[in-house]
Amino acid sequence: TIDISDAPNGSCSILTINTLDRPGLLVDIVRVLKDVNLNVVSGEVDTIGSQAHDEFFVTYKGEPLTAPMQTLVVNSLNYYLSLNEMATNESY
Repeated sequence: TIDISDAPNGSCSILTINTLDRPGLLVDIVRVLKDVNLNVVSGEVDTIGSQAHDEFFVTYKGEPLTAPMQTLVVNSLNYYLSLNEMATNESY
């Protein structure tokens, strides 16, 4: 799941990603965030068993994410993470 909320102090947005862990997951997430020009203020990355729980404090042009930007980020992450998931689940 991917969720975006406002930080309590209003200075940034909190991007939370819960998904199955896999090699290269963090690299894929960071690549998408870079591609949509987000600035990661800070982050916490945890793995419990096979589950990854990542939380990033992000801004866009120094501000919290607007609703349209939140939609873009969630859709982009869902799309690119599902592409990699489909590629790793293919059987030959």
